[in-house]
Amino acid sequence: MKSGNIIAGLDLGTTKVVALIASVEPDTHIINILGIGTAPSEGLKKGVVVNIDKTVKSIQIAVEQAELQSGVSMQEAVVGIAGDHIQSFATRSIISIPHSSREISKTDVLRITEDAKNIKLQADRKILHILPQDYIIDGQDGVTDPVGMSGVRMEANIHVITALQTAMQNVYKCVERAGVQVKGVVLEPLASSSAVLDDDEREVGVALIDIGGGTTDIAIFHENVIRHTAIIPVAGNKVTEDIAIGLGILNNTAENIKKEYGHATVESILHDECFMIPGISGRSPLEIEKNLLARIIGPRMEEIFECCFEEFRKSGYINRLPAGIVLTGGSALLRGSEDLAMRIFGMPVKLGLPSGHLYRGLAQEIENPIYSTAVGLVLHSLSMDADNNSKSYDTIQEESTIQQIVENENPSSPKKSMLKSLIKFFDDL
Repeated sequence: MKSGNIIAGLDLGTTKVVALIASVEPDTHIINILGIGTAPSEGLKKGVVVNIDKTVKSIQIAVEQAELQSGVSMQEAVVGIAGDHIQSFATRSIISIPHSSREISKTDVLRITEDAKNIKLQADRKILHILPQDYIIDGQDGVTDPVGMSGVRMEANIHVITALQTAMQNVYKCVERAGVQVKGVVLEPLASSSAVLDDDEREVGVALIDIGGGTTDIAIFHENVIRHTAIIPVAGNKVTEDIAIGLGILNNTAENIKKEYGHATVESILHDECFMIPGISGRSPLEIEKNLLARIIGPRMEEIFECCFEEFRKSGYINRLPAGIVLTGGSALLRGSEDLAMRIFGMPVKLGLPSGHLYRGLAQEIENPIYSTAVGLVLHSLSMDADNNSKSYDTIQEESTIQQIVENENPSSPKKSMLKSLIKFFDDL
């Protein structure tokens, strides 16, 4: 297999590291999932690296597993980033159209994005994504695709996402010390959304809630445009800590019983059974009721959803989400989570996971919310390759210059519909 056909994603989570290796069939552009590796995440806290050596070791273990299963070396990967250091804000960029014809070109659209990069940031922050939302041409607002329109002045409403420079540097350092080159860095809720949301949901209005181990990540879409992102520093680890404290047990035991017996609501328990957990240091085993466990888990899950509700309210899109909410991430697997979210938000809620029928190889294995981010990172890697092949421009790559944009303006022939959809999604990022 040619190395050029290989794409990979690396999800650096607070509780686990996931490495995913895939290949792309050159004619059909179908993605083959070749290898999946997971390892406990020992060196991250709330999505941020706190121990370089432990993080490198976790990455190496996950990558080695994926390589062993796939028989392919992971030379480079798109890496996910999260953490409560992530910040986002809205800004507006303005340019004049210099052409005598006053017809807006692709270069003008890219120029206005470049202009947004000139915004002043604190010295310790770095732009992660610049996401144009819509355009205003000579006062006419609501324009989603200005190319080909006539105008003298173009403005763009832009969603800017920034990260702490040192946090990003530590991510690069860990991945590269583990023997993998960083192909790109993507905000994790944007990656997850590409794996679990469809075009119709993003068009009418939908919110993604990705409940991970250390952070809960939010992405709100409307009219196929990202409208709001947020990182909440309360997630599955807090649920585990509550169980450990409430039952007087070790954290790893609490994590195991959360996964096996956990319910987000008492109402979701059909039969209130008891289960046994081992005592500490040779003490007698403890008998615990599922009902009691749910009463410990429920309040923390309510807190997570209430924090999300507040972010929805701040976004201004809380009443413009006909497709409701899509839950993903490991803690979304807690029984009763969908019902609890539906009660708090008052809108439709469903569990989101990568759809195996879109893939080949280990397709069934990835049909799990814990792999949403990793699959999305692989999709982003695919879109980067497709952009390079079609001579298009990736606004996420900050090293690109306007001269390169001009040189690369002519696209090649269109790809298959799924690939085009993915490329458009990530180009919009």
